[in-house]
Amino acid sequence: MGSLQCYPYPDYLNLSSLLNEEQKMICASVRDFVSRDVQPLIREAYQNEQFPMSIIPTLGSLGLLGGNLSGYGLPGMDAISYGLVMKELERCDSGLRSFVSVQGALVMYPIHTFGSEEQKKTYLPALASAEMIGCFGLTESEGGSDPGAMKTRAEKKGKEWVLNGSKMWITNGHLSKIAIVWAKTEDGIRGFIVPSDAKGFKAKKIRGKLSLRASETSELYFDDVKLPESALLPHSQGLKSALACLTQARYGISWGVLGAAEACFDEACRFSQERILFGKPLAAKQLVQRRLAVTLSRITQGQLLALRLGQLKNEGKLHFAQVSMAKQNNCELALNAARECRDILGGSGILDEYSSMRHSNNLETVITYEGTNDVHLLIVGEQITGIPAY
Repeated sequence: MGSLQCYPYPDYLNLSSLLNEEQKMICASVRDFVSRDVQPLIREAYQNEQFPMSIIPTLGSLGLLGGNLSGYGLPGMDAISYGLVMKELERCDSGLRSFVSVQGALVMYPIHTFGSEEQKKTYLPALASAEMIGCFGLTESEGGSDPGAMKTRAEKKGKEWVLNGSKMWITNGHLSKIAIVWAKTEDGIRGFIVPSDAKGFKAKKIRGKLSLRASETSELYFDDVKLPESALLPHSQGLKSALACLTQARYGISWGVLGAAEACFDEACRFSQERILFGKPLAAKQLVQRRLAVTLSRITQGQLLALRLGQLKNEGKLHFAQVSMAKQNNCELALNAARECRDILGGSGILDEYSSMRHSNNLETVITYEGTNDVHLLIVGEQITGIPAY
């Protein structure tokens, strides 16, 4: 009879036995870094609505920025290793995973995939080392789930592009030296590398968030921003190029939210064994055991889904609708797990010395951004029926 591992890192089906040594090593090194260098900072960062800037150089030196990309000095880690990285980061806070996800999947990936050789050599090493921070400008205030309705435009005037418009909900916007901006042109939607110091470019921090507070979020404004021809990502073609970037990020989210769910489960398990109620540990109560068992079952299902997704990605067989299924399913289970675990903590669950309510608040954003819960269900629904219902 094999032993069962429930917490602190729930692995009820012993999925870790399916990992190779390199994957285990990467997972352990990120876990150690997060526990040592980030976890002590995250409460204050969340309270102050500020990303812990001091950790950014280490994110670069550990090879976590664009870690799944190859060439140009990049690590080229496999898809499962990359997923494990996302999970270990979000075990601490969704804002930490968001920073790494945006830098790699939404800034470096489009340059790596749609950029010129000169753009790759210029930007990818600097972004990987964290010498340069970037952001991804697709969403607009009136766009949301309909990115094709964007109003931002880039007009070709002689040998220059002139960019006008705005973007909303942009992670790292006011921290960035470059922005990957998607705009309508006479040839359709194209991607551009826009320096943040360009005349007419303005980034404004969004304040007052009740979720994802340890992440920096901005509005971007472009007022006759003049760009050279070389700013265009030459191989970007239409909205599908922007959505391909989102598929990369959504893959990471599908893994990442499991880390948040696992952290909440761990916390609730520990609390229920230490909290004495009516002369017995809270964990001895049938209702609590049922809630923990259901939560663990859901987490385990999400782990299986993420692992299979990683296998398909490694084989080059991953379809974007499969990513939508995983993003929707795992975000929903993680949010439900965080809420359930917060409730098990009772009144203590509203204190910031515990993480479940912070995770729950963060996951309200994660279940919404990069495709809402319902939109991802409709993507899967279209694959089932062949009929788009947008």
